[in-house]
Amino acid sequence: MKYDLVVIGSGPSGQRAAIQAAKLGKHVAVIEKRRVVGGVCVNTGTIPSKTFREAVLHLSGFRERGIYGASYRVKQDIKIEDLLFRVEHVIRSEIDVIRNQLARNHVHLIEAHARFVDAHHIKLESGDDEEHIIQSDKIILACGTNATRDSHITFDGQRIMVSDDVLHMREIPRSLIVIGAGVIGVEYATMFAALGVRVTIVDKRPILLPFLDHEVSAALTYIAQQNRVTMRLNEEVAHVEVVEGARAPVEVRLKSGKALHADAALYAIGRTGATKHLDLDKAGIKTDERGKIIINQHYQTTADNIYAVGDVIGFPALASTSMEQGRSAARHAFGQRDEEEHGIGLFPYGIYTVPEISAIGANEDELTAAGKPYEIGKANYREIARGQIIGDHTGLLKLIFDPESRKILGVHILGEGASELIHIGQAVMAHGGTIDYLAEAIFNYPTLAECYKTAALDGINRLNG
Repeated sequence: MKYDLVVIGSGPSGQRAAIQAAKLGKHVAVIEKRRVVGGVCVNTGTIPSKTFREAVLHLSGFRERGIYGASYRVKQDIKIEDLLFRVEHVIRSEIDVIRNQLARNHVHLIEAHARFVDAHHIKLESGDDEEHIIQSDKIILACGTNATRDSHITFDGQRIMVSDDVLHMREIPRSLIVIGAGVIGVEYATMFAALGVRVTIVDKRPILLPFLDHEVSAALTYIAQQNRVTMRLNEEVAHVEVVEGARAPVEVRLKSGKALHADAALYAIGRTGATKHLDLDKAGIKTDERGKIIINQHYQTTADNIYAVGDVIGFPALASTSMEQGRSAARHAFGQRDEEEHGIGLFPYGIYTVPEISAIGANEDELTAAGKPYEIGKANYREIARGQIIGDHTGLLKLIFDPESRKILGVHILGEGASELIHIGQAVMAHGGTIDYLAEAIFNYPTLAECYKTAALDGINRLNG
């Protein structure tokens, strides 16, 4: 069988690449090794973890505690089945949507493991004895990543686990040690803390999520500590094991000599490109030491007819950016070269901790390091009527702007609805908007969007002394 384009992987980047090529009239196939489409994003990563978070926040009553008190609960005795019920429903719905989109665009879906024979031929391994080889002019790798595992640690998926295992837990632990304070680790740490689990975070870095604005990172740390999360920062893990028969069976020994004990440990030290079994060398494709595929500005690999997109190429490894990478790669592959040639431009981060965080543009530390002058303006949710209505007293919106041109340089939000609110700042920044536009804009009342006006006025007041 010969195709114009074969896409390996059916996650967000693979879907968009396949559909874009189909819209250009190309004969397209998607190879997916799982029995279900959607990749890590839909099945074990973004969608289930964010749905898990919503179930946690609803059943624990966490969002309403600012109004009804710390003891408020929607359900007193929350079981893991209660949380996963919602997760499974959403996953099923998303899989159905994706299958329908691929079918509607006449994309051929192949369930098999893919291995390169050469740069134009792929062997399909589907469990039968018969060998199937397909040919394609262009190939896009959208195979994603796997949770990184330490070969010295015995993972059982229940007591010592990686993030993919959370959806298969049999019970909610009373205590949890999270090894690694990256985005995934901190997201799950704060989710379990909202359930009342005693959480300890271990990380060798001195602060949580150091790429964030320092004020936002500090606020998240304080809120997590108020929710009984213990921080073991500037610490490295020496050994992890299960001590059978112990009341808290997981023991984590630190290089400093400390011994931590808990019911379970979540190992969240990054992710590794899922390229191990693809035989990339046969196609002339090079990777780095973590299995991430090396590309140029057009997403072409070291084999120029093969492209790579999504998490498997590394930063920024967001579903939102991966979708655009997939579209851009497919367009470039078939001569549609009117897209951005040097990245995907201005994009926001959404971090689904409790509370959630979103940011776009520069932070204070980056501007200071670059020697670029700036001013800030801030609004606290507790000063906004909507913040009082929803009971979020810790939320914060921070604007960073150029004191001369008054253009917005960055927006940083912590609190309810942060990942939605950020798009107002994104639109203003994309059109070169200034602090004055936000100060003069009329926002619905009462809404959290009013934070933009309050922060803008605060920034102007700082400029005027």
